[in-house]
Parts: sequence; C-alpha cells; structure tokens
Amino acid sequence: MSPADPPGAPVGASLRPWRGLIEEYRAFLPVSDTTPVVTLQEGATPLLHAPRLSERVSAEVYLKLEGMNPTGSFKDRGMTVAISKAAEEGAEAVVCASTGNTSASAAAYAARAAMTCAVLIPEGHIALGKLAQALVHGARVLQVRGNFDAALAIVRELPAHAPVVVVNSINPHRIAGQMTGAFEIVDVLGEAPDVHCIPVGNAGNITAYWRGYLEYRAAGRSDKLPRMLGFQAAGAAPIVRGAPVEEPETIATAIRIGNPASWYGATAAASESGGGVYAVTDEEILAAYRFLATEESVFCEAASAASVAGLMKLGVPAGSKVVCVLTGHGLKDPDLAISQSSVPPAVDADMDAVLAAIGI
Repeated sequence: MSPADPPGAPVGASLRPWRGLIEEYRAFLPVSDTTPVVTLQEGATPLLHAPRLSERVSAEVYLKLEGMNPTGSFKDRGMTVAISKAAEEGAEAVVCASTGNTSASAAAYAARAAMTCAVLIPEGHIALGKLAQALVHGARVLQVRGNFDAALAIVRELPAHAPVVVVNSINPHRIAGQMTGAFEIVDVLGEAPDVHCIPVGNAGNITAYWRGYLEYRAAGRSDKLPRMLGFQAAGAAPIVRGAPVEEPETIATAIRIGNPASWYGATAAASESGGGVYAVTDEEILAAYRFLATEESVFCEAASAASVAGLMKLGVPAGSKVVCVLTGHGLKDPDLAISQSSVPPAVDADMDAVLAAIGI
C-alpha cells in the first residue's frame, strides 16, 4: 500500500506496513494528536471471495474474516479505541461483562496499556478458548451466577462505586472503532456491497457497520449503502420477538444475549437500510458452520456462521454483491468443533491398516 492509497487498499508500489486502525483511519475516529495509541495492529482482515457459497445463493459473496484480528475476533476494532481513550483519560482499570470475545480483547489491550482488567462472565456459559485468553492476559475474571445481561447490569453500575472505565459496547468508543470494518470493505470492493449480513448479539456491531457505511458515503468514499441483514439465534432473539428474553439459549455462545445494549442501533440500521433482523435456528447455524469449514475452508465460531445461515435461509436477488461478517475464529470454541466431527479412529502402526482406514 502506498501512502496515497486509501486505507485497506491492496499492497501496491510501497511496502509501508499496516499501522493499526487508529493510525489508518484517524480522520474518522475520536482521537487527537495527544491520544496514546494502544494497538496490536488490528484490522486489515481478509475479505475472502466464497465461490461455493456464491454459487449456492446465486450471488457474489465475500466473507469478512474478523477472526484474523489479534485476539481472534472483531472486538479488537473497538477495543483499540476504547482502551486508547481510557488511557488518555488516565484510567488505571477497565471492566467488562462478556460472553467471551470482549473479555479476551479487553484483557489483551489492557495488558498492553498496563491497566488492570476485570471481567464478569456468566457462570458456565463461556467457551473455554475465550476464557483461556482472558486468564492468560492477566484479567481478574469472575463468574456471575446469572446470564450475560445480569453481568452487564452490574458492570453498568461499577463506575459509581470504583474508578473503572466500562469497555462494553455501551462505550461509544467501541462503536467508533468497530465501524472501521465497513471502511475496509469499501476500500477493497471500491464500493459498498448490495447486502451486508451480520450476526446480532449485543447489537453493537450491526450498529457500527451501518454508521461506518454512512460516514464513508458522507466522505465521498462510497456512492451507495447496503441493505443490512442481522441474524440472531432463535433461542436468543429479543429483537425479532420484540421483547427481552430472560433465559436466552443457543449453541452460539457469542450471541447468547437476551437484552442487547445496542437494541435501538440495530433496529435503526435495519430500518434505515431497508433490511431487517431475523432469527436462525441452532441447526441452521451449525449447518452453515460446517459448510464454511468444508466448502470454503473457513473455520469460524458458531455465532459467526449466523450471518451465512441467514443468507442461505433468506436468499438475495440474483447477482447481488454480498458481504457476510464472520465475527470470530473457530478456535475460540474447539469443544464445539470436536462435537461436530467424528472421533478419529485408532489404528495399528501398520501400512495396510492405515491404507484401509484412509479408504483411498
């Protein structure tokens, strides 16, 4: 990428390294020359063409691989801005409620900034890969006897009792950072897609992407806006139902949220874009999860596959240009991956036995 190229453009005449989201998109972010930038060089994630998915839905489909961020999920986009702004304010501690990905990201960026990080997770409802990340980065992790919404309710009140900054998506700096995903999509495609498919949990990401598309259009970087399609798991679909879900249940732990903090932002993005928020079942999510792994060679976490499950379920006009955001890496939840596969057989250390077992 040459200095004259737009951020996110393919590498060309220059080999200038990617500098992280804040430096690449500084003009669009709430930072100043005095903001201490806390970065792990997040962003610049691949936008991968999906030929078999495209053929299946008769469209031109791309996968935004957010699992390629430093801690394996899209949360890093918002966290670099949230932690940088917290550092600017002189904060020494941050806190979040999490189903997993936020905790991993907050812990990593807080460690980078030499801050204390406290994390509240719902007891027994976090994938081990994500819990491992929060622990290894040194976060103070507490399991709350309740769901994510109960944990977030406590986190919202903590600043009134302790000198901490909340880094959940109720923090506007998180949304500002996450909107850069839309910038990158336009930078690579040269224009906004016709349709943007995205999982919806706490709803900050659909809110952020819509804002990003709006800001890029206002800046003259894009002439059109996509139709935003958000997808919740059927067992955790408060926006679809029109009321909070007290006991959300889904295999897609990252979107197991019954009362989204950015509910209004999600419904605004859907209605303003001519799109909508819909539900997909766990069976549909898992089918998309397996399809992506076996047909497109992309290993994402279950919640990520909700965007593709929704695309397969709803369909789009033939020939549409579609982007599906895959929010996190499959290694976040290895137990699920193993549960969806057969147990490897044991064979003797013998060539004939190996050949017979392989079956080729």
